Amino acid sequence: MASLNHVLCLGVCISAWLISTADMNTVPTAENIRWVSLDFKTILMWTVKEPDHKFTVLYSVDDGDWQESHDCIQVSELECDLTHDLQPFDRLYSADIQTDTTDEDYTADEPPHAVSPHFNPYKESNISAVKFTVRSVDKTRVIVNITDPLTSIHVGQRQLSIRDIFAHDLQYKVIYRKSESTGKKEITSNSSVAEVPNLDEGQRYCFMVAAFIPSRPQNTKWGAWSEESCTHGDPGIGTDLSLGAWVGAIFVFLTVLIIIITVTVLCCRRRRERNTGFQTYQSSTPI
Repeated sequence: MASLNHVLCLGVCISAWLISTADMNTVPTAENIRWVSLDFKTILMWTVKEPDHKFTVLYSVDDGDWQESHDCIQVSELECDLTHDLQPFDRLYSADIQTDTTDEDYTADEPPHAVSPHFNPYKESNISAVKFTVRSVDKTRVIVNITDPLTSIHVGQRQLSIRDIFAHDLQYKVIYRKSESTGKKEITSNSSVAEVPNLDEGQRYCFMVAAFIPSRPQNTKWGAWSEESCTHGDPGIGTDLSLGAWVGAIFVFLTVLIIIITVTVLCCRRRRERNTGFQTYQSSTPI
């Protein structure tokens, strides 16, 4: 009976040792892998339960052979800049994040790794808000001049814009409204210059612009909307006066009105007093 107890105790000790050894040899794999891309600058990001490890990232094109990213070998950060690896743009990419190990850490033939979702930069990279100016052509037309956002891609010394990448696939949506109205109208331009016709003469209008790529999936067709920019309207009717100017004009008007009323009241009172004095003098004079 005593020998049986010894055997059981030995078995428990061996099991505990095996479990602890397994825990020591367990190396974490990347989790929550996601692509973050703006104007074709593309970062692969992930999380890990035990951050004190290094990682090497490989990528493939259209599910082909894996290639090492030279900028992402044994990195300690939980991200990797794959901007320069994801070219040509209109292809399907995936990434394999390998947790770097040593013989003491891990003894399996294949290092622990995790594969990312697919990503197509041409169809999925977000586009930032554009900048634009508005120039009057005549009393009922304006020209909207749009600056194409720059990307993070360089060819030689030249930095490419989104127009260089999307070419004829890039359009711009311009929405506009009267400054005192919530009703909006919209036009589409195939170039970086948009003409907005049929405006009401003398009215102040406000404009917003966004890149539009109709060939993309629905959730990435639109770039970010710009800030709103408004025209001055017709200065002849005071549509471009600021709030301070309006307050000043009203103050001057009220001041002049008060002066006119005060002078009128004083004149009427003085005339009444004069007439009263004259009548009293006539009644007191003997006939």
